[in-house]
Amino acid sequence: MTDEPKRVAVVGAGPAGFYACEDLLKHGFEVDLFDVLPTPFGLVRAGVAPDHPKLKTVTRRYEKTASEPGFRFFGGVELGSDVMRSELFERYHAVIYAVGTSDDNRLGIAGEDRPGSHSATEFVAWYNGHPDYAEREFDLSVGTAVVIGNGNVAIDVARMLVLDPDEIKVTDTADHAITGLGAASVEHVIMLGRRGPVQAAFTNPELLELGELKRSDVIVDPADMQLDEYSAKWLEEHGDKTARRNVEILTDYSQREPQGKSHRIELRFLRSPMEIVGDDDEGRVSGIRVVKNRLSEELRAVPTGEEEVIECGLVLRSIGYRGRPLPDVPFDERRGLIRNEGGRVTDEEGRPIPGEYAVGWIKRGPSGVIGTNKKDASDTIARLLEDAEAGKLNEPAGETDPDAIEAWLKAEVPGLVTWEGWNKIDRHETTAGEPHGRPRVKVVSVAEMQQIAGG
Repeated sequence: MTDEPKRVAVVGAGPAGFYACEDLLKHGFEVDLFDVLPTPFGLVRAGVAPDHPKLKTVTRRYEKTASEPGFRFFGGVELGSDVMRSELFERYHAVIYAVGTSDDNRLGIAGEDRPGSHSATEFVAWYNGHPDYAEREFDLSVGTAVVIGNGNVAIDVARMLVLDPDEIKVTDTADHAITGLGAASVEHVIMLGRRGPVQAAFTNPELLELGELKRSDVIVDPADMQLDEYSAKWLEEHGDKTARRNVEILTDYSQREPQGKSHRIELRFLRSPMEIVGDDDEGRVSGIRVVKNRLSEELRAVPTGEEEVIECGLVLRSIGYRGRPLPDVPFDERRGLIRNEGGRVTDEEGRPIPGEYAVGWIKRGPSGVIGTNKKDASDTIARLLEDAEAGKLNEPAGETDPDAIEAWLKAEVPGLVTWEGWNKIDRHETTAGEPHGRPRVKVVSVAEMQQIAGG
């Protein structure tokens, strides 16, 4: 590397983006971190359940990264409308995409778009105060909700539906959601998994938490814990600690006597949704038709032909995510990810594009926990360092001076928010929360955020 530091644009200010910045700064690069929202931290702010504040303390590490010389944050910048990919390459030696996988997978069944049928992505973003979802409406005046999926997000959604209002109102749940959840009539949440308890993707702490809820029993049918021969064999020969412990926890739940609490969460396995039904073609959700499954030797869900209709007024699907294409950035439509090899973005022939990289979920798919993104980012930055050593980064044709870049951004993005601006938003939110014993009261309007940041 020359004496002049090389500059990198990181697009996406969630965990993967911050870990990438941390590694780059250690190796002498200067970094500009961009996000479409005026606020940083991605899913730590907009995805982690509000009643899990400890998970959000990871932001202290990101704040330390932000305090390093050579780091800048530019919020409220949308790639493809405010600035173009080509304009970044005119100014930076490398561009790293850390945008996550923001679109949810669909079931592909009849009735999926009925009123009362939503993705868990929408619901999570709504109660976390994401500006794009703050105005969404969810009819929670129903008695029974069905959550489709057997991962941690499904558990979060189920838990939020049955938490006591007193437990919610001391969190950083968005004000509109505190009101909505506080008035909810949902008393019975049914979680559906297409395969069995051995294949569930819960982590142990999340699953254990269900058994400690203040006003909700957790129900598991003992018959569901009679493992089929293939699952039992897999668990014995290949099962990891998480799967084994999940089976123990679920077995314990199946043997508990309900305590007569006002609410209940019920886990049902080996069921696949076939249709979301309503009173007419466009009517609200009134139930979900499911088929019971058995597992094949390959542990695939095979329909038995036996069906049932579960009556409910709300359906939330949580069956995984896929990335959203960025303008002009190579994209693998089949996988729903930026096309890449080990973090190096590749063209249609599989050739690496100089100076273009991906990290996090948009690189590898939506898997792992927050910390998983640290190693993932380090692996990509190792490729970038190899390319820098070999002289294979991008050679900017335009102005690379930091002040000139900031002036250009301010001209292109009237509501641009710097790290100093974010600190003003942060102080505003935390100060508003103090009188109520809450960590913060989130601002959910982009215009209001920009006004606070510029004030």
